[in-house]
Amino acid sequence: MNSPLGFLTIFEDGGVIVALEWGRADNPDPSPVLEKGRGQLNEYFDARRKSFDLPLAPRGTPFQCAVWDKLCGIPFGQVRSYGDIAKHLDSAPRAVGGACGRNPIPIIIPCHRVVGQNGNLTGYSGGDGVDSKRALLRLEGYDSE
Repeated sequence: MNSPLGFLTIFEDGGVIVALEWGRADNPDPSPVLEKGRGQLNEYFDARRKSFDLPLAPRGTPFQCAVWDKLCGIPFGQVRSYGDIAKHLDSAPRAVGGACGRNPIPIIIPCHRVVGQNGNLTGYSGGDGVDSKRALLRLEGYDSE
């Protein structure tokens, strides 16, 4: 699909979304879950959707999955620090950052809502990096400046 951040491709396996990547895949086969995902992403980018209701099955370690689960609890337009999430998981901010960087379903699992302890926007593995993170947060009405 085309988005304000460029082309995005959603991947599914067995009726659940397993990945979202920047770029275009060759001849993706349409399926009901992919169509639903594309529709919800379009609504999100049009500022008509604040949360996603999609079957997700990100593949990762138990720790990564725990971090991604916490990310899904960050409300639209709000942010949490890596340290905040680490405290909830009895972990370290750097480990949370590593899990965020390996998030296979960015935007839908909102790793863009995680910031440094002082509120600074730090790394983002999708699209144009921190510029994409800033754009997503602006779309949600969060002023990172």
